[in-house]
Amino acid sequence: MSLPDRNNPYNFNEFLAWRRQVDYYGDDPFIQKVVRHFTGDAWENVNAEARTVSQKASFRWRDLTESGAWPEKRPYMMHYDGHHNRIDRIVRPRETEILEREIFSEAFFSDKTSPWVKLIKMYLIYQNGEACIACPITCTEGLVKLLEKFADTPETKQILQHCKEGRDGDFAIGAQYLSEIQGGSDVPANVLEAVPESDAWRLYGTKFFCSATHAEYAVVTAKPQGSDKVALFVIPSWLPGNREKEIRNGYTIDRIKWKIGTSELTTGELTFNGALAYPVGPLEKGVANVVGIVLTYSRLTVGLSAAAFMTRAVREAKKYAEFRQAFGMTIDQFPMVAGQLARMDRAARRTTAGAFKLYRDFLALEGGLKGGLETDEPETMRRQRFNVRELIMLQKIAAAWDSTDVIREAMSIFGGHGVMEDFSSLPRIYRDSAVNELWEGPRNVLLTQMHRDLQRVTKWYKPADFVSTILAGLDETLIRELGGEMTELLAHRDLFQMDDRTLEVCRRWDAFCHDFFHAYQDLALQEVEKV
Repeated sequence: MSLPDRNNPYNFNEFLAWRRQVDYYGDDPFIQKVVRHFTGDAWENVNAEARTVSQKASFRWRDLTESGAWPEKRPYMMHYDGHHNRIDRIVRPRETEILEREIFSEAFFSDKTSPWVKLIKMYLIYQNGEACIACPITCTEGLVKLLEKFADTPETKQILQHCKEGRDGDFAIGAQYLSEIQGGSDVPANVLEAVPESDAWRLYGTKFFCSATHAEYAVVTAKPQGSDKVALFVIPSWLPGNREKEIRNGYTIDRIKWKIGTSELTTGELTFNGALAYPVGPLEKGVANVVGIVLTYSRLTVGLSAAAFMTRAVREAKKYAEFRQAFGMTIDQFPMVAGQLARMDRAARRTTAGAFKLYRDFLALEGGLKGGLETDEPETMRRQRFNVRELIMLQKIAAAWDSTDVIREAMSIFGGHGVMEDFSSLPRIYRDSAVNELWEGPRNVLLTQMHRDLQRVTKWYKPADFVSTILAGLDETLIRELGGEMTELLAHRDLFQMDDRTLEVCRRWDAFCHDFFHAYQDLALQEVEKV
């Protein structure tokens, strides 16, 4: 019975004490099981490294992240110094700078760090949200992979070394400047101009979405003067000796974007006025190398970070439901809440298992994805490479979409407290997740690309074979149903006709791709649960 009490003694201390003590890896038997299953012989080393980094991610780095996320600490631009010199200084909170230095000191891309160690470190760190960390990590990875393949000058080799192994304990950060105001995801429509001047390349024009603008180096797409082909370049943000003087390399940061999420990360609009740039790879292969190398790693990160976001959201929602009482019982005892929690928990588990399974498949590809769909390899290898290419895009759209749904549901478990940003980190992570839906290709673009990809390979890879290969081990009836649906949808000429039939095919294709990737995730979860 509830009676009047002006000194209401209620508090959240029990729940908060639990939350302060959670070890993201040590207290999560499921992720330990996932790691043990997918890492194989590397298990002992990966497990040890995970336990070590979790002690930092779960406590110190969590606290730094949350302290640096307060609105009054958000980054801002200082365009000029007191003497009217243009400096374009990005002012960030001290917490973010400390966090960044400590996390990048983990040497993710060093030759001494195995791919699985890198992955589990990223997964645990991403449970704290984007935090001006997730985007720079994956942008740096794309830069490293690009330069590992194409660095052929002293300058590009030095950049690669700075990013991989550090310099005097300082590990460089990379960025990606791809999108322009007229094109967005339509990279071939870019018009930023690259001009050869005195044995060097200089960039002129504008970029409209430039994330991680505080980075030391950036991958930039541009068209060489007189060409309609997109090329790839790497630029240093400052030329040697100019960082301390705050003289940028021939470009200005015109403003910082006002985004719904990832607010700790600066995304800017840039104008290039003769920035020194180093070409990377064949000038006519820029788009292929962006998609095959740079965006591949970014899209893999979207899937991994979605799994991490969901894992934290579900963990905290489940514990809060065990703590919070209403109408005489804890709320996890209400069937509606119990069903909601079970649904969320399954989504987080299958997303995590799917991300690790896909990474295992990706690591098995010698030479990565390679550019284009047609190669001169044996058909078996060509199919494997194609499978991973399409699964990476499928994961990007499905995991990012599911993540916002799950986090929104998790917030609802907290009732009104769920949207209070000083009560929980979930609203911040929810906003970060919403940005992931659009980052590296919005849903409609990737759905259209996959439909076209699958049509183009039907001569050597039938839709039903694609489905049965990827889902081998699931219920045969489900495999036949999905194979039949894909065959029918790919029989439609294309997704560019504005008529009722095409609109219906688009609707069905959207739903099919989501269901198909969920089946892949279910297969991954089935693998883990059998262990």
